[in-house]
Amino acid sequence: MKLSIIQFDISWENRSASLGRIEHFLDRLEPATELVILPEMFTTGFSMKPGELSEPPYSDTFHWMLNVSLKGNFGICGSYIVKDNNNFFNRWIMVTPDSRVWNYDKRHLFTMSGEEKAFTRGTSKITFTYKDTRICPNICYDLRFPVWSRNMNDYDLLINSANWPEKRHDVWLTLLKARAVENQCFVAGANRVGIDGEGIRYRGDSLIISPKGKILARGAHDTECIVTADISLKELSEFRKKFPVLGDADNFTLLI
Repeated sequence: MKLSIIQFDISWENRSASLGRIEHFLDRLEPATELVILPEMFTTGFSMKPGELSEPPYSDTFHWMLNVSLKGNFGICGSYIVKDNNNFFNRWIMVTPDSRVWNYDKRHLFTMSGEEKAFTRGTSKITFTYKDTRICPNICYDLRFPVWSRNMNDYDLLINSANWPEKRHDVWLTLLKARAVENQCFVAGANRVGIDGEGIRYRGDSLIISPKGKILARGAHDTECIVTADISLKELSEFRKKFPVLGDADNFTLLI
């Protein structure tokens, strides 16, 4: 599968400008891209104003994603602010050209920013299959909690859509590599660049990493760009057979 991460400067609390910026990059995707990955809160930036910025489920941004997916013949995913049953969620959504849809609500809300006061935390981990690739999504701060993303031999690709600040970029790189190695999976981390409305700087460093922890593709520092790499299920399967560490993993029950 060919993955493409769009690393861009999200327009602060401005959905139309952010979507327009993404469209600029969609026109520059490598041919045969099968999955496009966007950062966390790709329409607004990491804003704590869900009352002003949220959308109902399956509203404007969702229909934009459907149209983009159908036109480009690829899946597209990322998170944005959704109001559902009077609760606000940082919701990751993926759509496909044949109108399949998967949702994941961010489980670990970033308390240092007050996200837990503005949003409702998710209660369900999900995995799903697209193009024969089993995918597990998480969002930004989820990356710090390895039990949540523990691979029970039920996924091949871990996706993290993030707004990860520049001052913790070393942690970003370390944790993405750790999740790839410990879960024996490919990892795609999509981050933004620029300075948001709270004055927080982001330097990008979007990454696609192999199950052995090798960086397959990396976004430039402080630069809008597209990060593309091919991931091979055949190579993954051969590696897991040759070095079957998942078979020695501890069993546990996740209490939510």
